[in-house]
Amino acid sequence: MPILSSSLRNDFPVLKRSKIIYLDNACMTLRPKQVIEAINWYYKTNCACAGRSFHKQSEELNERVAKARETIKGFFKASKSHEIVFTKNTTEGINTVAFGFNLRRGDLVVTSDREHNSNLIPWLVLKKRGIKHIAVPSTENFEFDLEAMHEAMSKKVKIVSVVHISNIDGYELPIKEIIKLSHDFGAKVLIDGAQSAGHIPLNLKKLDADFFAASSHKACGPIIGCLLIKEELLEQVKPLMYGGGTVANATLNSFELLAKHERFEAGLQDYASIIGFGEACKYLNKIGMEKIEQHDRTLTKKLMKRLVDINGVTIVGVNDWRKCTSIVSFNIEGFSPHDVALMLDEAHSIAVRSGKHCAHAWFNKYCKSGCVRASTFLYNQMDEINILVEEVSKIAELLEK
Repeated sequence: MPILSSSLRNDFPVLKRSKIIYLDNACMTLRPKQVIEAINWYYKTNCACAGRSFHKQSEELNERVAKARETIKGFFKASKSHEIVFTKNTTEGINTVAFGFNLRRGDLVVTSDREHNSNLIPWLVLKKRGIKHIAVPSTENFEFDLEAMHEAMSKKVKIVSVVHISNIDGYELPIKEIIKLSHDFGAKVLIDGAQSAGHIPLNLKKLDADFFAASSHKACGPIIGCLLIKEELLEQVKPLMYGGGTVANATLNSFELLAKHERFEAGLQDYASIIGFGEACKYLNKIGMEKIEQHDRTLTKKLMKRLVDINGVTIVGVNDWRKCTSIVSFNIEGFSPHDVALMLDEAHSIAVRSGKHCAHAWFNKYCKSGCVRASTFLYNQMDEINILVEEVSKIAELLEK
């Protein structure tokens, strides 16, 4: 049975308002009332600007933002040498490294072949500047191939940029081994943590990743993200944007950038979302990331094992629940993914995702038009999995009639 109690659902206003079976969490999770209230605090009681004024409202906001930054850092168990930069989302974090790190013509960037567009397109754009890109091919069963990565590595590889948990099928890459192999060749490592943040316990100090990008909206928080950067690399990355809040001083002919995270956070920030992000981390920590991971893996195991038994249903991607979490992707023979998603929504208000999930290159490589993706989170329960399986069975049976 799932580890987490169904009483947690009471924290989520959307679930109290409707009877939706929400299984589109890999795209966007729902928000608990605690996070909504933290966001509303800013708009209802403060609404000031942080870091620039000296009145009481601003000072109060400065304190809240600073506390949120430390809470988020603690959530990721980042070392003292990690700096947190607030971004719009994971995409902006990856782009900050891609276009800001000092890559030169002839340098190599290595990724997996299952990357989200956010961790592929920037590297393809950089090919126009002479930066080379290698996508490590998957094994026959779609897992990451460490031997193929080793063959691709050389001293010319400057960045290895890979997804932590794939948004295609929930497959968790062997991230510790990838980081060690990369560092053995002197390459820096950028982790796309969009799907791992909120689903598994993270310890960046132990992982020793050089860059880690994540999105709050996939982990109970508002639409905001962060990029964690090792302190010694801060000055090796140029900001994507410049302006107010990023400089210590400027003349008509020169400027001096601030140190640490400030140099990357140009202009006024989304203070309400920063505070909400911090509250989301507190909420998840209170529940316990180990329990959330166990809960997700229990639901993933059940869903994958039951779908395999339905005639006409094919699991897409890695077909091993022991190596996947929170996502199960599938197709039903004779139906397009979009048709299946619409039928599930109509039949029982089941919200899933359909299509190529912003991983076009992987689907095109393996000649797939897309898939249906069901993704779980802490508020999902076994009865919802059972209902999904029943409805999938009914759709699959339509071809037999």
